[in-house]
Amino acid sequence: MEAIKIIGWVLFYGLNVFVAMHFIIPIILFVLHWFLEKDPKKLLSKYKKINHHTYDFAAIITAHQDVRFIPPFVDSFLKQDYDNFMVYVVADDCDISQLKYNNDHIKILAPDTPFHSKVKSIKYAVSQFVRKHDALIIFDSDNLVHPHYLSLLNNYFQRGFKVVQANMLSKNLDSNFSKLDTLGHVYHNFLERQIKMEMGVTSAILGLGVAIDIAVYNEIMYTNELGGFDKKLQVQLSKKLPQIAYAKDVIVYDEKVEDGASFEKQRTRWIFTYFEYFSDSISLFLKGIKSMHAGRLLLGFNMLRPPMFLTLGMALLLMIVSYFVQPSLLIAWFILLALFSINFLLIVATQSQQRGILSAVVHLPYMIFKQIKSLLKIKQAKKSFLKTEHRKIIYIEDLLKNEFV
Repeated sequence: MEAIKIIGWVLFYGLNVFVAMHFIIPIILFVLHWFLEKDPKKLLSKYKKINHHTYDFAAIITAHQDVRFIPPFVDSFLKQDYDNFMVYVVADDCDISQLKYNNDHIKILAPDTPFHSKVKSIKYAVSQFVRKHDALIIFDSDNLVHPHYLSLLNNYFQRGFKVVQANMLSKNLDSNFSKLDTLGHVYHNFLERQIKMEMGVTSAILGLGVAIDIAVYNEIMYTNELGGFDKKLQVQLSKKLPQIAYAKDVIVYDEKVEDGASFEKQRTRWIFTYFEYFSDSISLFLKGIKSMHAGRLLLGFNMLRPPMFLTLGMALLLMIVSYFVQPSLLIAWFILLALFSINFLLIVATQSQQRGILSAVVHLPYMIFKQIKSLLKIKQAKKSFLKTEHRKIIYIEDLLKNEFV
């Protein structure tokens, strides 16, 4: 009986420490940020150029049952101040009759059999390369790239980086949900990418806007072609490479969800991938411990964190239990959550590159409610592609004129 009691206390305090660390680390990292180099140009200059090669990039855009966003995307690439690239448009289950480009940089691919899978579309594009490229870049159909995107990206590859994650900004900030989506991205982008680059350790990647050395990409093996391919990429790349770079000055624009239904669908897919690749997260965390590699350790620990609304729920539950078991912990949790809330607001307020984001904070409770509904629909992600619907058709010239950019 005594042994059971000891085990119970160990589990209780262990869970408290595990959950608390996900609130403590962001506070530490934000404080640390103010003592590190923040300017991306000065930060990059710390890495010595190993060559002056003009890298050949293969941009892959995967479109699924919708070609409306392909013309704006292609247009943004044709306005690049860099010439060594090819754009491969994989039109999966699409009508391409109106997609006619008389340009050597653009190749339209229409698979005979629908893939209904981003991973399969990417594989197909790679198999259709017209030449041997140095690196590939993965995009979604709703993306746009800044005119300096490739020229700035080339600077990172010239310094020996094999994987570079671009900075994702929003195409749209005209609804509460798009602002909420952007708000969450600003917070996580700072903690998972920007501060990691400032520290000189490996950054997390996203499923789009990430450029990968071809030889490195060919070593990646996928076990799930339905969703969460970026999780698998992230784990395997971080195990293979000393550092994944984050490029704050290399900008890609994407569309944020604009309504509750799209938000639920997107979060359902994200929650599913967290549980689907949980074993990979554990593997990366343990490898970080074994190798004493700070980047892998931090990335693995961060990947083990449940979605934020679940982490907050666990913290509140531990507060309630602490009231009956260890009242002093209740006070500690209250102080920690208060500091975390202040830290969250400071990160969003100081790190956002677009105006109007902070006003969405008042709608956070509704967002948490939507995420709880998403959790209840998680089984759908095992059976469906759960495509996020996009609506904002805008060209790069018009986007750059908008006052929030």
